[in-house]
Amino acid sequence: MLQIYNTLTRQKEIFKPLKPNKISMYVCGITVYDYCHIGHARVLVAFDVITKFLRSQGWDVTYVRNITDIDDKIIKRANENGEEYTALTKRFIDYMHEDETRLGIARPDIEPRATAYIDQIVDMNKALIDKGYAYAASNGDVYYRVARFADYGKLTNKNVDELLVGARIEVDEIKEDPRDFVLWKGAKAGEPAWKSPWGNGRPGWHIECSAMSKHCCGETFDIHGGGPDLPFPHHENEIAQSEAANSCKYVNYWMHAGAVRVDGEKMSKSLGNFFTIRDVLEKYHPEVVRFLLISSHYRSPINYAEDNLIEARTGLDRFYGALRDYADVAPTPLTELAESAYFKAFVDAMNDDFNTRVALAGMYDLVRDLNNASTTDSVLAVRLAGELKALGNILGVLQEQPTVFLQAGSSDQISAEEVEQLIAERIQAKKDKNYARADEIRKHLTANKIQIEDAKDGGTQWRRE
Repeated sequence: MLQIYNTLTRQKEIFKPLKPNKISMYVCGITVYDYCHIGHARVLVAFDVITKFLRSQGWDVTYVRNITDIDDKIIKRANENGEEYTALTKRFIDYMHEDETRLGIARPDIEPRATAYIDQIVDMNKALIDKGYAYAASNGDVYYRVARFADYGKLTNKNVDELLVGARIEVDEIKEDPRDFVLWKGAKAGEPAWKSPWGNGRPGWHIECSAMSKHCCGETFDIHGGGPDLPFPHHENEIAQSEAANSCKYVNYWMHAGAVRVDGEKMSKSLGNFFTIRDVLEKYHPEVVRFLLISSHYRSPINYAEDNLIEARTGLDRFYGALRDYADVAPTPLTELAESAYFKAFVDAMNDDFNTRVALAGMYDLVRDLNNASTTDSVLAVRLAGELKALGNILGVLQEQPTVFLQAGSSDQISAEEVEQLIAERIQAKKDKNYARADEIRKHLTANKIQIEDAKDGGTQWRRE
């Protein structure tokens, strides 16, 4: 049975869908004013793997991941660039999709954008005002009355009265209570704005997700996911808005991915340890990055460090090395894996709150047995290679031809063409019994982190370390 750790209850629970065999899942996406960073990649990859696994088990999943295409940061960046905010957001949405494609992340079924749901956002604000949970200020802002919602703080176990500590009302704000948060921002000169009963303005950040998730998933849905920084205040505010407006439970299961740290420290531009996905992929193969991100449980913090990336590359090398002689073997259809002990162990691990770390450990066992069978039982080896590829498909790895992956390198490394030339020269040197030159070439390749293996037929295979 599928078990999910629920942030709301702070424990693992047996998953019970609202509708038989169907799962509605909404995940908070990207605010598109800059390139996606490695922290974004963690969330994007985690929920991509979750979706792939659920579908592999026959669940009918509707995966919704929103795009925030209007907010303060977007407006500020567009003004700094001297461009329309729509041009800025379009460009970074395109970049986000390019990054996703390189990391093997499938598009969500629905990708709503905040600016396309202004009518729904206005309607939810109206409902909250009518029920006394929100109020329109004289400056055109609309605020949510936090004190009015009795369950405020239940997701993150915060006491609403404690939120007063340190809370301040700025001189230009006219909140009733410093804890209240904005639902609608009255228009300022030069800013994008839409019509509303309270004057021209734009939505606050939190209300957009309440409106979009309601439209795409319903008033109550199965799973809401997001990054480690979102439980408070964003998701806490979503609960308050949605449950007050709709008079029903908002979400049954809350899931949050762990944080990414860089060499043990919080990732921050001010610390100079901030990496975009594009930065990372300049140096590392996309599958290496993806493998690093799934090597830990999705809820665990992950350390982005050179040593960990090297370890991820080494792990993938083991998988691809085992598959090198089985490049033409097709992945085994999942319908044929019911009796596979490896598949059962994989499914058990993933059903336990999507534990990719344990699932990968079982796949290493499969690699070991595949390597053993390669020299003793060719029929068994072919079967195991097909099973390994099938499990790789669920996790979104092992998508390359083995030789292509094993020989892939960055622009600052010795080129594949040069390696091939040196190997050909070495083979000829051995034929000429010039063993000194053959050894010299091997040492040169080793110094450039190229491992070579001589085959019985006289050929040579090679891979990068």
